Amino acid sequence: MSNNFFISLLDFFIPRFCPACKQKLSVIEISICDRCINSITPAPSELIDLEFKKKFLYKNLVSGFTTPFVFEKDKELQDIIHSIKYYNKFGVGERLGEIIAEKCEEKIQGWKIDLIVPIPLHQLKKVNRGYNQSFYIAKGLGKSLDIEVKQNILKRIKFTQTQTALTLEERQENVEDAFKTRKINRVQGKNILLVDDVITTGATVNECAKVLIYSGADKVYACSSAIA
Repeated sequence: MSNNFFISLLDFFIPRFCPACKQKLSVIEISICDRCINSITPAPSELIDLEFKKKFLYKNLVSGFTTPFVFEKDKELQDIIHSIKYYNKFGVGERLGEIIAEKCEEKIQGWKIDLIVPIPLHQLKKVNRGYNQSFYIAKGLGKSLDIEVKQNILKRIKFTQTQTALTLEERQENVEDAFKTRKINRVQGKNILLVDDVITTGATVNECAKVLIYSGADKVYACSSAIA
């Protein structure tokens, strides 16, 4: 019997729903419906290049950046990310990582990445939530591109307030010296891809890249599900 038959049978007893539109998923849809994926605003290459220059180039720490989408408040992608962060939808996170791989594969493969590292949460926040949502996005990405994922390379050693309402300068100060490399021998001479759910100012990514470079990483790149 086909895999679709078993999925259809399982859906009869435990229906799967899209986290954005709340409609029932078809047999061939995985975690997110195709209509909602196609409704998310794509990030054109010109915007990605501009955001790289604004957020990363002047720091000279992140060598490249990519993302498939533009984050828009109260739209499909926000619902998708919230389902990962607050409602334990790990499969949605992995599916989002797969979508990043599908849409950004050529650029990421060109970077010759040795290791994918999700942006870490502070231990207190991780205990409260129970998991790091960026790890599941990284997991889906790594599985699709056959690149190793390690979530114990970086540690957040400083508890920081949420970045949402802070200015760029406040965000930079908030995350300064907030991270350390736990396994220096695993990053020395390696090309590392940092993965976050959404990148807004780039302050957190730059701070993570700084400690990785200081620990001997060859180059650090960044990607996210969307740019804000």
